[in-house]
Amino acid sequence: MTLPHEPMMGFGEVRHTRLRPARNAFAYPTFFLMLPLRSLHRDGSPALAHNRGAALSFHDRDHGDGRANAVQWLDELLAREGIHDATGEAWLHCYPRVWGYAFKPVSFWYCHRPDGSLRAIVVEVNNTFGERHCYLLDTPRYGTQLSAAKMFHVSPFCRVEGGYRFRFMRTPADGKHPQRTVVRIDYDDASGPLLHTSVSGRLEPLCPQSMRHALWRYPAMTLGVIARIHWQAARLWLKRVSFFSKPAAPDVFVSR
Repeated sequence: MTLPHEPMMGFGEVRHTRLRPARNAFAYPTFFLMLPLRSLHRDGSPALAHNRGAALSFHDRDHGDGRANAVQWLDELLAREGIHDATGEAWLHCYPRVWGYAFKPVSFWYCHRPDGSLRAIVVEVNNTFGERHCYLLDTPRYGTQLSAAKMFHVSPFCRVEGGYRFRFMRTPADGKHPQRTVVRIDYDDASGPLLHTSVSGRLEPLCPQSMRHALWRYPAMTLGVIARIHWQAARLWLKRVSFFSKPAAPDVFVSR
């Protein structure tokens, strides 16, 4: 699917279900950005505060290796992995900074060829210990299941074992309904399916009106993300789900 090369905002929901040893499920409303980073660096945006302070903003240094242009980092990562034809638009699905503060549990880089076809997806994961790891999904297709071995510690209630099953879906606008995006990530440990997670939402152009709507409905979204992570951890602890010590970070920054 070819998206218009303008920044977009998504309004939707995060869902998470743990299947065992104690069931724990939640769903929270959320909003997120969908940014054409190459176009954004070239043309800028009249609505979005890019690499500068604002109530709602996007900073490249919150991604990759922390440099001022995250697209340069992305291109270097892909080149090291032997991917040289993803020179089309690089769309980033991520959380913004809200009131200068950001925590981005997971972001998705959709890397396209010049003809607009999808070439690769980079899943960029951050944990609450300040560590980051990327999963590179080569030659993906929308609606098709993709797999990656788990290499990175995220939750103290899950071992670093097993693997993820990813599915990315897009529904185009049809005149009556807006464009929608869905990302589903299921996690299987050594005993089988353990977690079902998803983030979904409708996409609309990022403009002053949509930004005001986001800030009005979710004025402390980033703090809410952190608070909910710890609240759900407390619920698992009260349910006596096993707790695992944090292992060392993986030696490699990118796995595929």
